Amino acid sequence: MRQLFLALFLFSTLAASAQVKSERKRYMVPKKDSECPYVLNVTKNTDEDAEVSASVTRLVYRPYSELLTEVNELKKMNSWADSTYQRKLNSIPAGGQLSITMYRRGSQNADPAYLSVIAKDKDGKELLNIPSLPAGEGRFWNRDLYKSQRVIPFVKTDSPQSVKVFINDAKLKEDFEYVVNTQ
Repeated sequence: MRQLFLALFLFSTLAASAQVKSERKRYMVPKKDSECPYVLNVTKNTDEDAEVSASVTRLVYRPYSELLTEVNELKKMNSWADSTYQRKLNSIPAGGQLSITMYRRGSQNADPAYLSVIAKDKDGKELLNIPSLPAGEGRFWNRDLYKSQRVIPFVKTDSPQSVKVFINDAKLKEDFEYVVNTQ
């Protein structure tokens, strides 16, 4: 009976510890992202430690004005018909777009369906809540890493401001935090 009790206690302790989120290291001052001038990394998720643990998650914000410029340049290069240009123009989200890229070890671990995205303004009001990104397996990237990328429309803010974006990875049980300076 005592062994059974001890086994149940050990099992419940292990089950409880499996549910605990691991805390990411944070920068003292948010660090500007090397690929996107509008994004600041709050958690250390693109450094060497993240590459070793295969938990790199990168966020890129592209404002409406940048997307509009891109569509206008593509129209000039490809000599699109007016209907094609209008379709592309109407597909640009008013608030711009977020591009979320994840690098994980193993293609099944690079499934974006594990990620949820929440954006809050400076007052703590929730602007965006996506419980799960569209599913899919990652593609081979290099060494033993697989890459998945999803582009989602971002919300339009009344004025340029700093928006906190939280990405939760349900598989790794980790949160990634960013500050996006909207345009």
